[in-house]
Amino acid sequence: MRFTPAPWPRRLRSQEWYGGTSRDHIYHRGWLKTQGYPHDLFDGRPVIGILNTWSELTPCNGHLRELAEKVKAGVWEAGGFPLEVPVFSASENTYRPTAMMYRNLAAMAVEETLRAQPIDGAVLLVGCDKTTPSLMMGAASTDIPSIVVTGGPMLNGWFRGERVGAGTHLWKFSEAVKAGEMTQEDFVEAEAAVTRSSGTCNTMGTASTMASMAEALGMALSGNAAIPAVDARRRVMAQLSGRRIVQMVKDDLKPSDILTRAAFENAIRTNGAIGGSTNAVVHILALAGRAGVDLTLDDWDRLGRDVPTIVNLMPSGQYLMEEFFYAGGLPVVLKRLGEAGLLNRDALTVSGGPIWDEVREARNWNEDVILPVERALTASGGIAVLRGNLAPGGAVLKPSAASPELMVHRGRAVVFEDIDHYKARIADETLDIDETCVMVLKNCGPRGYPGMAEVGNMGLPQKVLRKGITDMVRISDARMSGTAYGTVVLHTSPEAARGGPLAVVRDGDMIELDVPARRLHLDIPDAELQARLEAWTPPAPAPESGYARLFHAHVEGADTGADFDFLKGCRGAAVPKDSH
Repeated sequence: MRFTPAPWPRRLRSQEWYGGTSRDHIYHRGWLKTQGYPHDLFDGRPVIGILNTWSELTPCNGHLRELAEKVKAGVWEAGGFPLEVPVFSASENTYRPTAMMYRNLAAMAVEETLRAQPIDGAVLLVGCDKTTPSLMMGAASTDIPSIVVTGGPMLNGWFRGERVGAGTHLWKFSEAVKAGEMTQEDFVEAEAAVTRSSGTCNTMGTASTMASMAEALGMALSGNAAIPAVDARRRVMAQLSGRRIVQMVKDDLKPSDILTRAAFENAIRTNGAIGGSTNAVVHILALAGRAGVDLTLDDWDRLGRDVPTIVNLMPSGQYLMEEFFYAGGLPVVLKRLGEAGLLNRDALTVSGGPIWDEVREARNWNEDVILPVERALTASGGIAVLRGNLAPGGAVLKPSAASPELMVHRGRAVVFEDIDHYKARIADETLDIDETCVMVLKNCGPRGYPGMAEVGNMGLPQKVLRKGITDMVRISDARMSGTAYGTVVLHTSPEAARGGPLAVVRDGDMIELDVPARRLHLDIPDAELQARLEAWTPPAPAPESGYARLFHAHVEGADTGADFDFLKGCRGAAVPKDSH
């Protein structure tokens, strides 16, 4: 379908601040003019807020100030008035206890910034993985015309002739050191090779996944997701997006027009085709909740189950984001989905037209990177949603990153009560564990960690690694990095800190995993499980900051997106009352 623009010209939201001669209008204009803006900029042209998540403590976003200047150039060219606004920036590689704890805070900050400021349209300038969903969530909550511009992935990493991926090889090299296959000195030397330019992780980690989700949802211009951060075409994309947001404001093209059920279905199927991160599940569920779209874990399993994974990128495959861009990027994947009847072709995008119009002419320039269906990495990709007495609310697993021989497995549980217990036990050579066991980690979910940290891909015991074993079944209520890999069951719901069955698993219990049957089962009698649950007591809460108290009280489970219970739905962008 095509969008029907609203009549233009019309009175814009920003004119409530700037469009008159009253004392209050003069007050608002006069102070902004101290930065050197001429009077005719306040004549009713669209005010575009460039919501910039730049921070020197968010390395993936460290180049966004330069990118913001290109966005501004595009806004000026299209007759808008650009104003750069710093917003909350949570970095996965520095924030403790975890950046995920602050995603909702960032979304709240963006929502209130959009609502409280004289902004007619927003450019969401994002990069590191939590910044992308948090800004889209805030924009969906206010429904102000918005467009996503991502910072792009870093260049390929190379170490001693080997292609190395950010994150993915951090885990691989770390395990190799523990196994005695790599020296600590070599690991340190590899550091500079793994992350060697500006940008987000160059694997199909969460940042690249969420950039792809933004494009598949229609919230970014076609081709945005894969352009490397240092490529000149990334700056061109920023400038074109600056031009486009001005027209979106004039047309009144809002997130609610784009973030439809059809768009979310496209995103879920795209995630399966690219071998995307399990983190996309919690982010897309949260975004759907903000947009008022009824989306569930079962939709993730149903829609993605028959989608082949055709993007041959780490951690599931061989290549990196730089090659994905050269091969044609996400438009090629979307075209493949459309040809297979797996794309809602009429879904609207920020272009104002249907997504199929954007991708129908895309060409694949490298079939080793974007594979033909008959050579798919996994014929049935997507995200597997597991249920059973151990996960009545659901748990997730990424088949394309798992070991085929472990997809059906029965093993003895080795239990870690929390992440500190894991760290204390895992290096103990007397720990009764081998490769047939199932590692179980508790109290690392949204409420338990708090924040649901990326610790679900527990490193294996050294005595197992020394056998040459690289994977074991691991189960937790935590997340894992999108750059990670393995037969890892995540987001187990209800989480242990809420008294879910995971909380009462004991050393020696037998656990059955059957991914084809979507089953996760704790093999004890029902009566015993019930008795354990009745005897369970919540763990003592850790000392909390003010925000941590809010988080603990209001965060929902991973199975619904781990958003705050009071933030569901769109609250709009009504002009606040003037206080002057």
